[in-house]
Amino acid sequence: MALPALGPALPEIILAIGAIAMVLFGAIQRERAARVLEGAALILLVVALVLVLSGEGKLTTFNGSFVADGFARFMKVLTLVGAGAAILLASNPLRRDGVMRFEFPVLVVLAVIGMMMMISANDLIGLYVGIELQSLALYVVAAFDRDNGKSTEAGLKYFILGTLSSGMLLYGCSLVYGFTGTVSFAGIAAATQGGHAGLGLVFGIVFIAAGIVFKISAVPFHMWTPDVYEGAPTPVAAFFASAPKMAAMAMVVRIFMGAFPGAIHDWRQIIIFISIASMALGAFAAIGQTNIKRLLAYSSIANMGFALVGLAAGTPEGIQGVMTYMAVYLATTLGAFACVLMMRRDGKLVEDISELAGLSRTNPWMAFAYSMMMFSLAGIPPLAGFFAKFYVFLAAINAQLYVLAVVGVLTSVIGAYYYLRVVKLIYFDEPKPAFEPVDLGVRTVLFVSAMFVLLFWLVPAPIVDSAAAAAKSLF
Repeated sequence: MALPALGPALPEIILAIGAIAMVLFGAIQRERAARVLEGAALILLVVALVLVLSGEGKLTTFNGSFVADGFARFMKVLTLVGAGAAILLASNPLRRDGVMRFEFPVLVVLAVIGMMMMISANDLIGLYVGIELQSLALYVVAAFDRDNGKSTEAGLKYFILGTLSSGMLLYGCSLVYGFTGTVSFAGIAAATQGGHAGLGLVFGIVFIAAGIVFKISAVPFHMWTPDVYEGAPTPVAAFFASAPKMAAMAMVVRIFMGAFPGAIHDWRQIIIFISIASMALGAFAAIGQTNIKRLLAYSSIANMGFALVGLAAGTPEGIQGVMTYMAVYLATTLGAFACVLMMRRDGKLVEDISELAGLSRTNPWMAFAYSMMMFSLAGIPPLAGFFAKFYVFLAAINAQLYVLAVVGVLTSVIGAYYYLRVVKLIYFDEPKPAFEPVDLGVRTVLFVSAMFVLLFWLVPAPIVDSAAAAAKSLF
């Protein structure tokens, strides 16, 4: 039997070979291998990024179960950037806290392979394999600080709820297969061309939606997010908030636009409900938070709701909005977590929001960057977050989803309260003692993120035009 063409999956194959080599090197060198493997992981991610960027057109392999198109390439770039930034953020902080082990960069690379498979999955089996490869690595990473009860609890909660969501996803996949007779997205799309899906297929779509919504931490499967973000080591929480979100949102778009385009009137109602519920819960639940990581967790839930507004539109313009939104969200979230990692005093990270009081007088540069991240998350012009929301709301209005757009604007206004409260603490309260200096990796991530957020309005074309071209590859 002839081997399948491996070219479309070359980035994933190189990452897999590299991960195996890293495991062998780490097993021989033990703890001395940690720094070397961090560098090796970054090199592997850069090589994969170059290979992804060099791809052209729409290519498939493994009997059509793996697709490399413009959409996949755009989302893979975001995933690889998020993973690389997470390693930079984690290196010295984890080492300083005595948590860094050689397994960490290996687990990040393995998770990234799963994420890239999720993004390129073109059938239900490939989708599930990618999800599980990512999830198994993330369960371990969440509980990476073994001597910390909160970290262990975070890993356990994520594992239990993750297995539940996987079960729901598999049940939905089995229903879809039973009612369509195929697992390929193209075959499922052909079976649902007539318009409204049958009742059995709708049940399958609902269970699939429940399984994949967990991965983007949207309502009603959001309950793990605040606890895992708070309990996991802060660099790990930064990783959870960045790269996996890119892959999960790409998976949501791929499965609904690729497998169920003919049933859009059935699944659009599900997406609208999830979007509104996520935006509302994220806006209201974050108001009373005192822990900065929990606040960012609820912010993440709200942001996934905003991104889903574009998917609900179901148009190329809407998908372009989703992709632009995720690119801006990635930069802003990495910048926000870089700021959290700079909140170190007396050799320990502090997470209480009140510790930011008077930061403008003790560290003006950090205060400015922190404020820019908060303003961007709130959607205040001319920062990148405003344009991200503008694109998804415009797509919803053009698709005549006026109520969804209005709810999105209202929840943005409510959510602005808790972002602006942080800025008020930074600039108008009496100062607390200064934070300790941080390492170059954290400062680099913060600087790049701040420049992106500040200057996006000057040169939006590279992101927006790339997203537009990539979105058309799905239609």
